[in-house]
Amino acid sequence: MLSKNKLKKYQRPIFFTKLVAISLSLCITTMITSCGSWSEVQAEQRLFLPLSLEFLGAYELKENTFKNTSVGGLSGITYERNTDKFYAVSDDRSNKNPARFYTLKINLTGEETIENVTVEDVTFLKDKNGQNFPSNTVDFEGIGISPRQSLFISSEGVKKGQIPARIDEFNLETGTWISNVRIPERFLPHENKGIQDNLGFESLSLGVNSLAADDPFRLFTATESNLLQDYNQENPELQASIRLMDYVINPIGEPLLIGEHLYLLEPGEDGVLYNGLTDLTTLDKEGYFLSLERTFGLAGHGAKIFQFVIANATDTSKIESLRGNPTTVEPIKKELLLDLNQLGIKLDNLEGITMGPRLKDGSLSLILVSDNNFRDDQVTQFLLFRLKNNKT
Repeated sequence: MLSKNKLKKYQRPIFFTKLVAISLSLCITTMITSCGSWSEVQAEQRLFLPLSLEFLGAYELKENTFKNTSVGGLSGITYERNTDKFYAVSDDRSNKNPARFYTLKINLTGEETIENVTVEDVTFLKDKNGQNFPSNTVDFEGIGISPRQSLFISSEGVKKGQIPARIDEFNLETGTWISNVRIPERFLPHENKGIQDNLGFESLSLGVNSLAADDPFRLFTATESNLLQDYNQENPELQASIRLMDYVINPIGEPLLIGEHLYLLEPGEDGVLYNGLTDLTTLDKEGYFLSLERTFGLAGHGAKIFQFVIANATDTSKIESLRGNPTTVEPIKKELLLDLNQLGIKLDNLEGITMGPRLKDGSLSLILVSDNNFRDDQVTQFLLFRLKNNKT
């Protein structure tokens, strides 16, 4: 308790107190009115991690065959840190060869560029009956490795071909089918709703906080573009309203969908004929992601990498249509991390993204891979980046 003498020391005349209050009020008002946008910018900056990407090099895979299979169509990639192996899924619809994924080794030079990429193995994926998937029944695109030594792989789905969008779990060693992830009805192909043709689950990534096989983990996937019920035919120039789903994978019981959120696709620039969300990857800090958006147009292929965070995004699972980007829906927050067109290299059809091994300075690497569409005029391109944390 303060003594009377100390109390007098802290007392001030009434007019002085009022003067301070008025001055403070004016100061706050001025800051709000003249610097409101600055405050919003500061808040936005605090939302994201202080990241940047340093381009380290590119590599073109020369091998186009391996163990009597056509190496190509690599549309998704994931990395296993314990073995330093990468697994890349081919989007061959079991036409050239049965549906499959490849085991890759990416070797770096002392200068931390890609020295070479070696195809070490190919594994055929099996259906529930233990057989290779028949022709035109799947369109595998996204891939993620789990702590229980299994792969979760998404199939994009082709409406015209009646190939449903799906997510399955497979044994890493044998490719045998283990289980599936239940897909909400709103994503399944119907006359006026569901995935658009060839624009389903292109992306998939797992959020793993523990390497214990019995611990739960997260699975994230998103459509490449609008669902039919979300597409605005009257104003197709609006940002595509993509639905991103968040599952919890438990050791017992079915995967549980715990959230769905609106991801706004970046509008295409002049000359762009097509753009889409082709893949995403989780960061070590929970709730933070990188996404890969790919474009194609008169100038060829392009791509951008964004950092995004779900944060306070609205759950859209109960919203029948997102047509017109409704203002009542809070979308996922994202910011541009790198426009790959600024690298000064020719880009191919980049579709896969994953975090890679740690580099010599302790920073994480980031790997991108392109889908060559099994065309002679395209290549399987790997890009290597250093993910830098610019925290001061």
